[in-house]
Amino acid sequence: MEQTSQGANPAATSVGGRDLATIISISTVAFATANLLHEGFGHGGACVLTGGHARVLSTVHFECDRDSRFISAGGTLVNFTTGVVCWSLLRAVKSTRQQLRYFLWLLMTINFLGASGYFLFSGVGNIGDWADVTSGLTPVWLWRTGLTIVGAISYMLMVWLSLLELRHFLAERDWRHGGAKDLTIVPYLTGGVLYTVAGLFNPVGMILVGISAAASSFGGSSGMAWMTQCLGTRFVPRIPSQPLALGRSKSWIIAAVITAIFFIGVLGRGVNFQ
Repeated sequence: MEQTSQGANPAATSVGGRDLATIISISTVAFATANLLHEGFGHGGACVLTGGHARVLSTVHFECDRDSRFISAGGTLVNFTTGVVCWSLLRAVKSTRQQLRYFLWLLMTINFLGASGYFLFSGVGNIGDWADVTSGLTPVWLWRTGLTIVGAISYMLMVWLSLLELRHFLAERDWRHGGAKDLTIVPYLTGGVLYTVAGLFNPVGMILVGISAAASSFGGSSGMAWMTQCLGTRFVPRIPSQPLALGRSKSWIIAAVITAIFFIGVLGRGVNFQ
């Protein structure tokens, strides 16, 4: 999906010379992919591996005919694994394939932040996957405190790792203006809207819109809204880099439209396997 069109509308181009429609499109595919990996391959895969049978898959939940700590942890485990794979692939993909490299960076960041944020979310709120994983373990306060601490530390580490990789994409103006916000905030808002809209159609109820759809996007990925403030500091020092060129890509835009239709219209309503 590296084909670009030279006739991009200047009004639809970000301050860094990057096409906003293409950034939104890549973000749509990345966030939808991360969600499917968490619910389908994570929880769903763990369900199958433990001998269970899938009942329902949607953008905000997965139902298995049995419960186990492994099934509850499956989504986070797959997210972390995906993040590591994407981190490795960033070094293998040629620098000329910048749209693909940006997709890999986004997918890595979304998965890492979502996975580490889940520890913090469950520790503080005592809801979600890791509240189920630690259910019945005592003393409760110790487990919740542990999840909160692990979540906070791992989340900051994932933000730091993500920024280290983002540096390779930055132009001079990105450093001078305190960060490439079009590469982080635009995807953050795109993912939040996508998850929330799809969550409105979920088969369980509106409560999942708040504790799953909005929480995993606007909450779990919140680091993307402020991470660029750390660029150029002693924690994320400046390096020579090749500016990321994201021209208008019809391929990514078409892929995003198809992805959004499927994500909202099919997975949003839930797929019943019974």
